[in-house]
Amino acid sequence: MCTDYIKQKRILLVDDEQELLELVLSILKEDGFQNMRTAKTAAEAAAVSKSYHPEFAILDVMLPDGDGFQLMEQIRRVLDYPVLFLTARGEEEDKFRGFELGADDYMVKPFLPKELLFRVNAILRRSYKDENPLVKLADSEIDFARAEVIKNGTRTLLTAKEHSILAALYRNEGRIVTIDALCEAAWGDNPFGYENSLMAHICRIREKIEANPSKPVSLLTVRGLGYKLIAEGKSW
Repeated sequence: MCTDYIKQKRILLVDDEQELLELVLSILKEDGFQNMRTAKTAAEAAAVSKSYHPEFAILDVMLPDGDGFQLMEQIRRVLDYPVLFLTARGEEEDKFRGFELGADDYMVKPFLPKELLFRVNAILRRSYKDENPLVKLADSEIDFARAEVIKNGTRTLLTAKEHSILAALYRNEGRIVTIDALCEAAWGDNPFGYENSLMAHICRIREKIEANPSKPVSLLTVRGLGYKLIAEGKSW
């Protein structure tokens, strides 16, 4: 069984059949998932992704304005999160293509509700099993379980917003996380207008994790795009 934290993951469901969307929504809600969005086209899914920032997606392959393979490549240019293909296309070459693109699983319609739940929960447990590690940076360590930074033998507490920002950066360690995505992580579904607040939080985080906050080596700015976290390693 997944933890409550897993059940709070943001899930994007993409399929052009309304009945199928409603069925999957119902199955997931009965299992405890609540934070879900739907889309019926590739264009709609791309638009939802920009504002919603999913942490998991269930994609159909056949869409009115494209296919799920192209959609997966498009949305993963911004954030990398697990993907399950749920489609009527069961040919081996389609399955191979999905897995070659980095899909976490591939299911063919029709499907059993229990099997869908099993696969969804398995993907999320596997993808988010390391939510609270001790992460080693160049000059400090982040203890996510205690919401603390350890630097020079001293522990400093992280605020809730700092913890949320660092967690989003760590989930995409080594990759750029957009400003919008970080605002979403810290302030929720309506993150617009928080860019200046985000910059202030980034500055405070750097004071806690960097040896020289004015010359950061762990929390880097990617001008015009966002930020990325560089971790040295992990320990538990």
